[in-house]
Amino acid sequence: MRARLLLIVVALLLVSGCATFPDAGAREWRPQPEGEGELGGPPAIAPSEEPTPSPPPPGPPGQSAPQRPAGPCEDPDPQVVAACLGPVGAVAVLPTADAALVAERRTGRVLQVRRGEDPREIATVPVDPQTGVHGLVLSPGYAEDRLVYVFAGTPGGGQVLRIAPGETPKPVLTGLPNTPGGGLAIDADGSSLLVATGAGEGPLAGAVLRIDTLGRPAPGNPDPGSPVLARGLTDPGGVCVDHAARTVWVTDRAPGRDLLHRVVPGTLGAPAWTWPERPGVSGCTVLPGTVVVGQQAGEALFLLTPGRGGTFTGAPTAVLQGTYGAIGEVTVAPDGLLWLGTVNQDAPDPGPNDDRVIRIQPPTGGGESAI
Repeated sequence: MRARLLLIVVALLLVSGCATFPDAGAREWRPQPEGEGELGGPPAIAPSEEPTPSPPPPGPPGQSAPQRPAGPCEDPDPQVVAACLGPVGAVAVLPTADAALVAERRTGRVLQVRRGEDPREIATVPVDPQTGVHGLVLSPGYAEDRLVYVFAGTPGGGQVLRIAPGETPKPVLTGLPNTPGGGLAIDADGSSLLVATGAGEGPLAGAVLRIDTLGRPAPGNPDPGSPVLARGLTDPGGVCVDHAARTVWVTDRAPGRDLLHRVVPGTLGAPAWTWPERPGVSGCTVLPGTVVVGQQAGEALFLLTPGRGGTFTGAPTAVLQGTYGAIGEVTVAPDGLLWLGTVNQDAPDPGPNDDRVIRIQPPTGGGESAI
């Protein structure tokens, strides 16, 4: 009997000792993430202290933001120069040919990119994110003045702006329509800017403009007092120049079909090529004997070989189909390589490394007139 009483007393003491620890109620078990805690970095935040995350910025309807890779953004493709950017609105390759200036369409950030280095921001253009950046070119005298020109839709309307080192962008031409499409290039004379504007309100809408670097009508325009070189555009994707043939090309997305025009001063004339399937033509560039057109919905490069009188010869060729997704900007570097910018974040299913800037060997191909 005494032994039994002793056992009961011991049990009560043990229960009483355990009751001295406070009980915070049920707790949710969570594994400690690798790298957190005493040796691995800051400790995990308790659930009651965890801040409410800010909502992500809205994207186009029906689109979810891609899951970014943790840590530095490194793309395994050796042809990718930079990744994890916003949709690329424009690319201008620097004279060294191993680096470029890249403008993000929605943010207006202008970045210098080079493979193996983090992108470096050099300026930010104030943009309307619904229209954004349409084009970016180096000044004709870039070796001396280090100036850059940008065509963008801004809160104050469409503008061509000049970026000087260490200064905020300054408009040189205003009053342009604030539309999603547009393009910017250096003319064959090497001193004038070509600006392709979308249809809209105002005297400079739906046109290819030719201006000097101060925004004035360039000498040789059909109307000496007007910057308009030709009219008739709807939603241009890009403008490019064949410097050898002194020919200007402009892509356009018209109702019912996509178009490629050979610009003749005073008029666009009939399209040199059409795409009834509407692949979403975007930027263009010219290689020796080949016009290269980027396609967004078609996710490819389209190659055509110019013939006489604005026609094309041979069979058309589509390359890089589905390799990098939606291709926006296309430009050629001083060393002859092609630089591409993607706009996959505007598509329904962007990848984790989008958007990207890519440098590739120029493909070969051609085309036959199909109007």
